[in-house]
Amino acid sequence: MAMNETERRAMRRALELASLGPRGVNPQVGAVILSPTGDVLAEGWHRGAGTPHAEVDALSQLAPGAARGATAVVTLEPCNHTGRTGPCAVALIEAGVSRVVFALDDPGAVSGGGAERLRDAGVSVEAGEQADAARALVGGWLTALRLGRPHITVKWAQSLDGRAAAADGSSQWITGPAARTDVHRRRAQADAIVVGTGTVLSDDPALTARDGEALHPHQPVPVVIGARATPSDAALRRHPQEALFYDTRDLQAVVTDLHARGIQSVFVEGGPTLASAFIAAGLVDRVLVYLAPVLLGGQRLALTDIAVPTIAEARRLTIEEWVPLGSDLLAIGHPTSPDENDENEGAS
Repeated sequence: MAMNETERRAMRRALELASLGPRGVNPQVGAVILSPTGDVLAEGWHRGAGTPHAEVDALSQLAPGAARGATAVVTLEPCNHTGRTGPCAVALIEAGVSRVVFALDDPGAVSGGGAERLRDAGVSVEAGEQADAARALVGGWLTALRLGRPHITVKWAQSLDGRAAAADGSSQWITGPAARTDVHRRRAQADAIVVGTGTVLSDDPALTARDGEALHPHQPVPVVIGARATPSDAALRRHPQEALFYDTRDLQAVVTDLHARGIQSVFVEGGPTLASAFIAAGLVDRVLVYLAPVLLGGQRLALTDIAVPTIAEARRLTIEEWVPLGSDLLAIGHPTSPDENDENEGAS
């Protein structure tokens, strides 16, 4: 049975509800319970580790038996395991729900399998509606689940000839106001913002996410990597979140520790040396390149050594989107996977 427009509207609402939940070790999930006639009976979302999952949160608002014959619209496949809470698939079955619509499969080896359990109990299940939107919401959680580290975005701004700064080292501002606003919006979507000590010492960044002069409600945790000391009066020490400092070159150890702290999404904004180190280490899931229509020349390249000895070993990107931002252009991409390479070669 295909989805109807009422269920599609409910899924859009469930995605809105999911975004209300905190980012952390658990995914953000929203749920809407619809009556057999399509009326909204209840809404819920996951409010953090140890609290009821979205489906149970919604069901808790109903009297016993009120969900019988209802449809549950959920952003993520109902879980099938007992942790600090019980299996959501079982809660839906016991509530008498007759249909479940969810956007994204749960890939967890332990938590997955809820759809099969629902079907075995005679519940109609429909999957895949607005999966891309749900995936964007829980991308960090998916990466953490698969790789045991946060989802990592590396960002840099450059001139058209590939420079990050002028010959004297000045870099403010290569890009225009629209691009800078976009950067702050994306900072606010991350759990942590990462720079190197070189950036701290040369630019003294605040590392906050701002909307004009005001701070965004969510602020990423500032993270500094490098052996040099951060001055006691550095701007980042006045950040709303307490900064984390790592005196190491071992990026894998850093991201593993960030994952252990519940950080699922990282925004690397620390200059050519750090950006290049993350790329060379293969620790990049997404790339944001802000291109400004200026020429600078000189030696201050946007990237340094990224461990590419020959053209055959170039680190290829798949561009997802080109976004005009005033006079600048944002390229959004990700490292090209082997499957994508095969598709490109087949199309040539």
